[in-house]
Parts: sequence; structure tokens; C-alpha cells
Amino acid sequence: MTVNDIPLISFFQRVLDPLIIMGMLYLCTAAYGVPFAGHSLILMTLVFLISTLVYERIDPYNAWRSGRMLAYGRDVFVGWAVTVAILACLGRASGLVGSFDPAVIITWFVATPFVLIGSHVLARKAALFDHGEAEVRSVVIVGANDVSLRFARTIERNPNMFMQVHGYFDDRGADRQPEGMRAPPLGRMDDIAAYVREHRIKMIFISQPISAQPRIRKLLDELQDTTASVYFLPDIYVFDLVQARFDNVGGMPVIAICESPFTGFNSLLKRASDIVLAALIQLMLTPLMLCIALAVKLTSPGPVIFRQRRYGLYGEEIIVYKFRSMTVAEDGAKVVQAKKNDQRVTRIGGFLRRSSLDELPQFINVLQGRMSIVGPRPHAVAHNEQYRKLIKGYMLRHKVKPGITGWAQVNGLRGETETLDKMEARIQYDLDYLRNWSIWLDLWIIVRTAQVVAKRENAH
Repeated sequence: MTVNDIPLISFFQRVLDPLIIMGMLYLCTAAYGVPFAGHSLILMTLVFLISTLVYERIDPYNAWRSGRMLAYGRDVFVGWAVTVAILACLGRASGLVGSFDPAVIITWFVATPFVLIGSHVLARKAALFDHGEAEVRSVVIVGANDVSLRFARTIERNPNMFMQVHGYFDDRGADRQPEGMRAPPLGRMDDIAAYVREHRIKMIFISQPISAQPRIRKLLDELQDTTASVYFLPDIYVFDLVQARFDNVGGMPVIAICESPFTGFNSLLKRASDIVLAALIQLMLTPLMLCIALAVKLTSPGPVIFRQRRYGLYGEEIIVYKFRSMTVAEDGAKVVQAKKNDQRVTRIGGFLRRSSLDELPQFINVLQGRMSIVGPRPHAVAHNEQYRKLIKGYMLRHKVKPGITGWAQVNGLRGETETLDKMEARIQYDLDYLRNWSIWLDLWIIVRTAQVVAKRENAH
């Protein structure tokens, strides 16, 4: 979906979608000849409220706006599945579930997401036709640079955006323009207004740095004599982006440059998966953990559980649990990392560290909400204070909860990081995880962790 479709999206999101969902319930009831009773009206009211809240969180229209129709369809189905699950729980808890005809409810559940998607596609096609003219809209780009090239490639990769780039306008010579321009140069910025009028260009995208503000202002004045829609491509790619997106604060548009991936529905999904997996693992491994605790207590003096301060979400201090595997419990201004053949490691501690069984108490941290199963591994506070001064972007890894395992650990950076290069590589993997998070990536990391632990790679 393109920017010209935002009013249409707003109409669907706020008005038509809830009406379609409620209308489908009425049609299914009528199709089976079932009287539309009071309990059906209660269900209509509930589905209106619940579906509005769920789809606001999942926001399938974000994918629609960018032309990613498969992702959009997936989000519609996921949102409807969540809505149905909530309705089923409420129906069972209230006892109303027995008041509905099963055939009506099943048909409604199955048919509704298909009708939602179909109505959106039809309305989109109707909105893009203007008095019989072709729906593909002509585009010119002001400024030949990395941002505009990336934008042009996005249009090229997504034909369902119904846009075609005619070319670029730029005041620089051909020798100063980036490589990979597939659309032709059309002239200088002074030539834009005349070209737009002559070729009836519908959309203009300005890709210029903030320092070019006087030229942009002059260009906008000239384009007022055309009917083209004008948009600005912000040059946010000069920054190290983490989950960049458009948002609003109190109705004011803002651009998120560095944000946690766990907002809205993602936050709920991440926390739910952590609780379910951590609870199951704790139940299955409780006998093993009791045996380990007994072995630690009998083989060396000191506490069974080692508690150490680490940095958690947003850099706040948390207490992380481990089975004690060393004769020391360092948690001061200086903490020495464990090394191969470290004399401080106890007899049972060496086995626990190689097998990562010393980490099992951290599932308690997960249930407490201090950690996640998958995320950047937490470092001792002393190490954080050391490396945050040496590695650019080090503290960005704390925009999410620390994990028992992480993307860096399954890519060969488990265990000691005795050089600055190794720590820098670990941080890069952590930041890649933030940029590319998905629930499927989490599951893949968990599977890879089991393989790495089985091989006992880089653990001492």
C-alpha cells in the first residue's frame, strides 16, 4: 500500500473492518436460518471491541502500506485467531458458548478473515482507478543517492505498489552519482516542475539532506503549480538503525531511529513464549536441578546458587542466578572472566560450565521477568562499565531483556571473550538480533543452542 491509500486504511481500520466482522456474523446466522437473539448482539459488541484492540496492536496495515501483501494476509489471520481465542475463553467462562449454533460460529470463524482480505483488495483496486485511467502511478525522484536508490528498488521489487519510477533529478554531474541507478537521469532540479506538468507525473519523492533546505523550499514553491503529490524521503539510513519505524506521539509524527523490537503485540508474544517455555523446562528439569544442587554443595564449600549483578532491560541492574561453578563469587569493580583450565573452577563446576547446566537457575529469572530465554547474554556490571567505553553501540543491547542464550552464542561466540575484537563481534551479533527479531529466529536460536551445547563448543 502506498501513501495515497492512508485515508482508505484509516477508514477500514476504524469503521469498515468492525462492520464487516459484525455483518459476517449476521449473515452466517441468517444463512442457517437461526434467529438473531440477544446473545448474538452481545457477541457483536464483544467482537467489535476485541477485534479493534487486537488489530490496533498487530497493525496489519503497516504491511499493507508497504505493499507486502503476504505479510499483510498473515497479520490478518493472526489477528483474527487471537480475537477468536479471546472470544472462546470469554464464552466458556460466561457459559454463553452453549447458546450459539456451532455451524454458525464455525462458518463465521472460517469465512471472516477471507472476507476481510477480499474487501480490502477490492477497495484498494477501486481506489487506485481514477476515471478509467491506469492504476500504475508515475513517480520521479529528486536526488540520486543511496536512500533514493533503495526506495526505487523497493518499488521495483513490489509491483503491487502500482508505482513506476520514470527517473531522477539531480544537480550533480554523472560522475558524482551512485552506481546502480536503473532509472535514467531526467535533468536538474530546476527542470522538475516543467517535466511534471508535461508528463502528468502523479508522485514526487524528495531525497535530499536537511542541509539542502533552501533548495527544497524553492522546489516546493515551483511544484505548487502542478497537481503531483509530493513526499519527503528522510535520510535516516545515515544512522545505525535498530527497529526504525514511523510513529506518533500525541498526534505528532516522529521517526523511531533506535527502538526495541518488543513493542505492542511483539511484547506480548515474546513474554508469553518465555513464560510457557520456561515453565515447561522448569517442570521437566526440577529433578536434575536438585541433583546438581546437591552435587555442588557436597563437592566444595560455599553457596549452591551464585548471585551476580548484571545489567538488564534499559541498563537497570538485576540479580542473575547460576549454579556456583567456581571457588570465588566475584561481583565487585573487577571481575576476571573464566579461562581454559582456570584453577578457580571446582570439580563439578567444570562439567557444569561445559554442559551449560550452571545456567539452569536462570529460567527462574525468566519467570521473574528479569530475563528472556533468547536475548543478548548479560555481562557482569564490571565488564559492562569496561566495554561501554570501548565499543560503539555497546549499551544498545540492553534495549531488550538479557537472554539465557543468544544469536552471538550460536555463532561461535560462547564463553570467554579474551580480546576486544571478540567482544565487538559479539555485540554486532546482539545488535543484528535486535534489528531482525522474529519468533522464528528465537526458535531457531533455541534449536542451535541445543546443538552447540551438545558439542560443548567454547565452554570452560
